[in-house]
Amino acid sequence: MSQIYGPMIQQGYIVPDLQAGMAHWLARGVGPWYVIPPFSLDALHYGKPTVCRITAAFACSGDQQIELITPLEGSGPSVYSDFLAANPEGGMQHLASWCDDVDAKLEQLAADGVDFVVAQRYPGSHAYLDVAGSPGVMIQLMPTIQRYMDLYNVGVSESAAWDGTTRPIRVMDWTHPVDVDAL
Repeated sequence: MSQIYGPMIQQGYIVPDLQAGMAHWLARGVGPWYVIPPFSLDALHYGKPTVCRITAAFACSGDQQIELITPLEGSGPSVYSDFLAANPEGGMQHLASWCDDVDAKLEQLAADGVDFVVAQRYPGSHAYLDVAGSPGVMIQLMPTIQRYMDLYNVGVSESAAWDGTTRPIRVMDWTHPVDVDAL
């Protein structure tokens, strides 16, 4: 557990090819995968407005969520495309921690003297922090909103019950609330 951010519940990987990324993890017995088809999000990238166009997939190994993100053509600047520019084969880009109030946490971190930059922020949602004096993976503050918690909880329970072969890849409609019964 991080004494600054709390328990890390997710490993986030940026990958150039989502299918290849899922195949990598499936070959290691991690699944099933929940794929979110391409979508766009308004964001602030180092304080400047941008639109991120991505696709993503989620699976769990125990209580650790694995997230794969692929930035897509037509996307504006993002922490995802920045990462792939520096690491063309992809890799771990962030660790995420649950956060009840992202704005309050950012204020607390600043008051505590944590040296960070908000690399990317989704208004009303999560934030990616780059710790200025300590290079490495970013920290994602993941808000405890119901759709994120539902996705996490479904992933944990489904991975525990998964037989390793049945429906290894499942597609979600992220434009609507997570229907946990339909997964």
